[in-house]
Amino acid sequence: MHTTALNLHDHALATEIEPVHPADHSVSFLGDGMDVGHRKATVCVLFHRFGPYHWARLQAAASRQPVLGLELSADSNEYAWDKVGGRADFHHVTLFDEGDSRRVPTPEVVRRVHQALDKNRPAVVTIPGWSENGALAALTWCLKTRTPAVLMSDSSALGQKRPAWKEAVKRRVVRLFSAGLAAGAPQADYLESLGLPRERIFTGCDVVDNGYFGQKSEAARCDAARLRHSLGLANRYFLGISRFIEEKNLPNLLDAYAQYRRTAGATAWKLVLAGDGPLKARLVAQRARLGLTEHLLLPGFLQYPDLPSYYGLASAFVLPSLSETWGLVVNEAMAAGLPVLVSNRCGCHSDLVVDGQNGFTFDPLDVDALSNRMLHLTRSDLPAMGQASRRLIARWSPDAFAINLQQAVTSARSAPPPRFSALDSLLLQTLLKR
Repeated sequence: MHTTALNLHDHALATEIEPVHPADHSVSFLGDGMDVGHRKATVCVLFHRFGPYHWARLQAAASRQPVLGLELSADSNEYAWDKVGGRADFHHVTLFDEGDSRRVPTPEVVRRVHQALDKNRPAVVTIPGWSENGALAALTWCLKTRTPAVLMSDSSALGQKRPAWKEAVKRRVVRLFSAGLAAGAPQADYLESLGLPRERIFTGCDVVDNGYFGQKSEAARCDAARLRHSLGLANRYFLGISRFIEEKNLPNLLDAYAQYRRTAGATAWKLVLAGDGPLKARLVAQRARLGLTEHLLLPGFLQYPDLPSYYGLASAFVLPSLSETWGLVVNEAMAAGLPVLVSNRCGCHSDLVVDGQNGFTFDPLDVDALSNRMLHLTRSDLPAMGQASRRLIARWSPDAFAINLQQAVTSARSAPPPRFSALDSLLLQTLLKR
């Protein structure tokens, strides 16, 4: 985060954020040429950058209530997605068309977030997390205007050892929200541990467009011979999709795969590992050292339209991460009807994987365990596991996101306003200066 000092005389960041009278939440949207008239109870949903997942969620949410989709950045250094476009049933505002807001001085981020919210006056603001400058800017606006804030979170206590002082800071920030929308059960438990009342916590914020992956992957299967030839894909392969960074545990995956191949012999499946990142050269060298050059395909980063072909032609999916707040690629794979192998450090594993039904979980540090899981899966009833994946993921859809968001918004609006002190104001200023 940018370290430029803040102007403490800024109305949004004064030592005490002065409350104003509750706003009239009848909204007349301006800009973008979109005439949506005067609407009540508009919910603003904030994301750093809109990818395909966010677009699907916002479209579904807009079918139930007026939605302002507030995008901080048109671009991101984290994901190389093509820009999402097309017809939107929600009002779409991007604050930084020129690049990534994470590289912009914090006071400018605060100014633009407050300006957009002042202009549109939503009844509730839904905020992703509690640490980045855009999220904190939105929270300060909510406190200044006494607008309820809903916390979207995929953080959990899973595999994390956090200093007590950091947890104390989080508790103080989290209690300034009126409701929560968590990814799943472990994430809801964590929000409750940070002081948000359980009855105001809902789940289902991490979903993908199940219909898209289900339909497009099936279409790929119908054109399997041509696609396998053009993409260089084997008849049987494990698929992994991730950034090539340390947390994804890809070197251990390659070691486990090499061990699996030695055990399986001539019946061994191939491995396709899609993605890119700083570990690529290391993985290419490891592939050669393990004698996997002919068996491990590295197709690079895949754009959204390319993903269903790889899912549709795969036999199973594997995610070996050492740390993963959720793991949306697991949603995609399950929607495509694949059995899954998922690390027990992934935030989604307890909600999405039923051992023996739609796949298996494993300890990502245990190479032998992963190798054995790969072998066991290849000898399982793959069609039945694929069908189980589809059934399980049906509960985690954009429609479910829309329903749970609406419930969280209703809960937030009926909750008592959070108590906000000068100490809280000072804490938020300090967090924004980091």
